[in-house]
Amino acid sequence: MNKFLMTLLRPSVLAAGLSLTLAARATAQAFTTLYSFSGVSAGANPANSDGTEPLAGLILSSNILYGTAFGGGSSGYGAVFAITTNGTGFTNLYSFTGGGDEGNPESGSLILSSNALYGTTHGDFGPSPSDGTVFTVNTDGSGFTTLYSFADGNDGANPRAGLILMGNALYGTTAGDFVATYGSVFAVNTDGSGFTTLHNFSGGDDGAWPYAGVILSSKTLYGTTSYGGTSSNGTVFAVNVDGTGFTNLYSFTATPAYPLPYTNGDGAGPRGGLILSGNRLYGTTDHGGYGNGTLFALNTDGTDFRNLHTFSVARLNASLNIYTNSDGASPQGGLILSGDTLYGTAGFGGPAGDGTIFQVNTNGTHFVTLHGFTAISAPTFDPFVPGTNRDGAAPYGTLMLSGNTLYGTAKYGGNSGYGTVFSLALPVPPQLSITPSGANVILTWPTNAGFTLQSTTNLTSPAWITTFPAAVFVNGLNTVTNPVSATQQFFRLSH
Repeated sequence: MNKFLMTLLRPSVLAAGLSLTLAARATAQAFTTLYSFSGVSAGANPANSDGTEPLAGLILSSNILYGTAFGGGSSGYGAVFAITTNGTGFTNLYSFTGGGDEGNPESGSLILSSNALYGTTHGDFGPSPSDGTVFTVNTDGSGFTTLYSFADGNDGANPRAGLILMGNALYGTTAGDFVATYGSVFAVNTDGSGFTTLHNFSGGDDGAWPYAGVILSSKTLYGTTSYGGTSSNGTVFAVNVDGTGFTNLYSFTATPAYPLPYTNGDGAGPRGGLILSGNRLYGTTDHGGYGNGTLFALNTDGTDFRNLHTFSVARLNASLNIYTNSDGASPQGGLILSGDTLYGTAGFGGPAGDGTIFQVNTNGTHFVTLHGFTAISAPTFDPFVPGTNRDGAAPYGTLMLSGNTLYGTAKYGGNSGYGTVFSLALPVPPQLSITPSGANVILTWPTNAGFTLQSTTNLTSPAWITTFPAAVFVNGLNTVTNPVSATQQFFRLSH
């Protein structure tokens, strides 16, 4: 059920008028491509002025969005960038060189403290492999500093995710090198001192290869691993900030190899970060379910796991030569929460196979595809023959919400095929108006909002009803005339 508009009606205050409180969202959204990353030069590390393949989400300070690009920049190893929320003023703050700064920042969003941005680089698997870094750079592009370089399996390798900050300590994860290490949870001070490995994953029941970062509640860190656990399909874990008390809260169940590979009831391979509301954790899985991933929730003590949404089966679209469905597939970013609504992205699937933006209630109801990314011109994902479109493709990063506007990135697509920064404006709520009229009250709302009028007499244990006189069309509005009774009533528009 969608968010709703609720109004309190008391007969004793009819003469004084009525007030409206909560608001509902309509179903149409305004998508805007704020920026398309430019084309690149040929070579082992294709370069450009601005960056390519933005994998991470964005952060906002005032009216400026900050983010990272995995590749491109002046040396081809990625960039840190800034852009205003209206799409103007794009600035490449820093281009990674592939030297001591290593480069290739992956899926972790930046964090901001004062005027300093903090992030991680994944490092390079190329001829001179590197294990990644923790870095800082000022919001004006000055003061770039490598705070810590990962050097061996003892301290972890190849961080893919972003960081969180508590006091002067940064906390994060490394994904491991897929050869000898299985990833870690670490802490390091904002000046680069005091590096500590809080937990080294074994690849067994505790998990392996955490692609996502951690979140913090009190003195407990929560996160996910993409593999490992009792069925090798990933885990949800908790560990204290001092490295004690590591707990496997949940292991995702087994997926068969045949006849329906990668399917199960709960999901598999979580790659996105968690969010916390009260004592409930919410997250995504890359596959499992029907094979295309799930949205899930569980308590912070590991109890009451629930599959909130299973992404539908994708079918081959012969005209596009790609697999499509209605809701998306492979959600690799985390979720964000506003009220009781979760927002997220799916990297593939949707009507053109290039991913979606979606919303769903925290109880799993009212899943809505807010935007399906359009078909790209050459769906090969060849870095030298990129597919182009107007809005982007493969949105892997976590969204950010400011006011009623979502901001995010897409790895591919756009004018040159190397990704986009976008916004999605959620609609202005429909208005329910209540006007006293003698022994009746007149309720009106827009006819194009797609909402139904409901009422209840008790919000403690609400039992909403829709029994009203039939709505009539008056002056472009749905209009219901309802008798005033001696009992207070609450009204809402429900979608």
